[in-house]
Amino acid sequence: MALAVMAAAGLLPLSAAAAGQSAAAADTPRTAEEWFRRGALVSTYGNYPGAVRAFSRAIALDPNHSGAWFSQGVAYGQMGSFDKALEGINRAISLEPKNGLFLYGRGRVHLLAGERAAAIQDFKRAAELGDEDAQDFLKKNPQ
Repeated sequence: MALAVMAAAGLLPLSAAAAGQSAAAADTPRTAEEWFRRGALVSTYGNYPGAVRAFSRAIALDPNHSGAWFSQGVAYGQMGSFDKALEGINRAISLEPKNGLFLYGRGRVHLLAGERAAAIQDFKRAAELGDEDAQDFLKKNPQ
């Protein structure tokens, strides 16, 4: 399919067609945010190794992208690499210490790793910061 036709059909950005780029080149993320979104998409489909690679690219472009650190940690947790998961999530927390979602996520990794006491501690702190998932967990699992 010609580049101009692909662009007109919405399959390729017009700027890529005008520049004569291939569809693959036009689809390659260039910014940390684009790599972050790519990682989130492939993670949604369960491709956690692919998500880790995309989040790593985002982090390389923007080492302060807390969402990429957090999401990379979650992906590692899904793969059972709990130490790497905690490293990434802890980095995200260091960048945004009052983000309840990050604390809740770390608690989930602790649960997966069999560290219930550490998980409950994170859930309590996340709940204090207003995270509704942490609040719900604590209501359903009273201590």
